[in-house]
Amino acid sequence: GGDMAQFKRPHVETVSRLLAESSHRLVVAVTGPRRTGKTTIIRQALELAGLPNRYVPLDRPIDDKRTAPRSLQAPDTSLLVRLWADARQEAKRTERGFVLALDEVQHVKGWSRVVKGLWDHDQMTECPLRVIVAGSAPWAMLVGLNESMVGRFFPVPVRHWSLPEMARAFDFSIDEYLFFGGYPGAAAFRFDLAKWRDYIQGAIVGPAIERDIVALTPVQKPSLMRRLVDLVPHYSGQILSYNKMLGQLQDAGNTTTLARYLDLLSDAGLVTGLPKYSAKPHLGKASSPKLNVLNTAVMTASSGYTFDEAKADRTFWGRIVETAVGAHLHNTLKTATKLHYWRDNRGREVDFVLSRGPSLLAIEVKSGRRIPTVTGLEEFRKRFPRARILLVGGNGVPLHEFLSEPAGVWLDEYKAGRG
Repeated sequence: GGDMAQFKRPHVETVSRLLAESSHRLVVAVTGPRRTGKTTIIRQALELAGLPNRYVPLDRPIDDKRTAPRSLQAPDTSLLVRLWADARQEAKRTERGFVLALDEVQHVKGWSRVVKGLWDHDQMTECPLRVIVAGSAPWAMLVGLNESMVGRFFPVPVRHWSLPEMARAFDFSIDEYLFFGGYPGAAAFRFDLAKWRDYIQGAIVGPAIERDIVALTPVQKPSLMRRLVDLVPHYSGQILSYNKMLGQLQDAGNTTTLARYLDLLSDAGLVTGLPKYSAKPHLGKASSPKLNVLNTAVMTASSGYTFDEAKADRTFWGRIVETAVGAHLHNTLKTATKLHYWRDNRGREVDFVLSRGPSLLAIEVKSGRRIPTVTGLEEFRKRFPRARILLVGGNGVPLHEFLSEPAGVWLDEYKAGRG
């Protein structure tokens, strides 16, 4: 099997280059969902850059030499200030520069204000210190929604692993990727399903809610959010009204709470609710969302199916395929590109719609789950004549090829007349 320790994602090269550029003094911010390999990326980048460094994981107590002997201190902003001061001394001592890497920075309350102050001071004094921060939470949640990152931070967003990455690092076949998803840490457990399920639920889904969302942002009803995460995998690939969801969740809450929770879970890389495509964007907002898990493991782990059972159940496997397509599109979106579904009031549907500026691409997945209907696509094209059409699977683009290129490629390729 593949060896993750040797496998380098493209981010490694990016981070290493940023650290090596003398003109470039921004704080490198590595963010993304839990267990996508951010720590590995940082360690590999530090090694590649060959710079002296100190790596500090802030999600556990730290042995701080300055306080009483052997006392472990819970990380707080005063500790950040001390770590930074020590790193400044190191940086001044070395010709080659010094890197301070602060991992899981979201565990320090108020960290971003402090980091900005320290960084601003370094710019004034021309201190040669380099800093990396990393966090398992979405950027907006990490820094605070109204905080500007412009001018100080260089974002390196890390997303779920793609099919080519899982294939290269762990010899995953496409079917294994569809079932076991794109979590590198879970790959080792694929032959022990009970362990694998425990890992997905206990190391990823649970902590993403408890530690990355609830700990960082006001969530009035954490139990509702947990039930929502349990619900979505069973409806992945389906359009479900907020009222119907509330009914399923036995909650009399309001639909705006639910919509906000879906946004937070989407930011955390777990599940999302795709809006309906509309020529008038504000109308799409109020529509029923199409639910989609963002890593198929979240769906299969809670299904109770084994790999063989899942493959044998055509309907279930079809849902996995469609979910994988939706997840892949969502996880590889570039800024300004939007992902939707479409349905008219007679129930004619298009699985996915990609749009950016004037470009519009309708995507239909042929998964063997149901008799393919071309009527949705035809109707969509009637209403939006500039739309191009892409079939995935069946006699269209082969699934493995589709999952090997980011969303933007399909949007652009099919503009160039391949559609």
